[in-house]
Amino acid sequence: MQRLGKNQGRYHGETIDIEQVQREVHRAALKHGWLAETFLKTADFELRAYHRADSRAKTNLYFSTGIHGDEPSGPLAVLQLLTENNWPEANLWLVPCVNAAGFRLNTRENGEGIDLNRDYRHQNSAEVRAHVEWLKRQPDFDLTLVLHEDWESNGFYVYELNPWNKRSLAEDIVESVRKICPIETAELVDNWECRAGIIRPMVDPMERPQWAESLWLIVNKTQQSYTLETPSDYALESRVQAHLAAVHGALQSFGAEE
Repeated sequence: MQRLGKNQGRYHGETIDIEQVQREVHRAALKHGWLAETFLKTADFELRAYHRADSRAKTNLYFSTGIHGDEPSGPLAVLQLLTENNWPEANLWLVPCVNAAGFRLNTRENGEGIDLNRDYRHQNSAEVRAHVEWLKRQPDFDLTLVLHEDWESNGFYVYELNPWNKRSLAEDIVESVRKICPIETAELVDNWECRAGIIRPMVDPMERPQWAESLWLIVNKTQQSYTLETPSDYALESRVQAHLAAVHGALQSFGAEE
């Protein structure tokens, strides 16, 4: 894989038509038995969440993406996962897009200039308020996977939040991506120590003035969370494939634990 060298000061790579992707996600989800729920509808966009129950399952899994409008590989990876329909025995929840306005603008922030992934503590944006209200109505999750990109990174990396010290999936996730995508080699990413593509931030949420979605989930809803970060300065399809490999690797590793 070769870096494209396009991202100077911000993301300048390929973009997606988020409305078209959302329509395709909706069709694929309904085709395979998911139930859809609109959690926010405005004059400009509609945001949906999806759920598929399994009467045999004792495990609850949650997936989300599309919170930054300059990170197109996540929604495309979710669409492919829905199309493949190769899920483990589990109750599943999915949010494929939180920031429709941001995708139209190709910006990290929403239409009001708010970084939604820093808004889960104070909830100043309509998108996050509606998303949190939907999340509160769901049962607790055993595992959450949140799909992101980083336009500055040299390779794939993962944030692990695992305060209950359950068996880590991080190494298996990184290994599943290694053949598809370079792994981040920097020792410091966003001021966090990064070792072999893994960031394990030691944080007290109450001391953090801003919360990402994953931090809200750890405080309120889940035991274990992994934020999957693909490097945006590579071809879009490569990033999609890296996300798919990471998700499959995480689910395989998590299943081996059960």
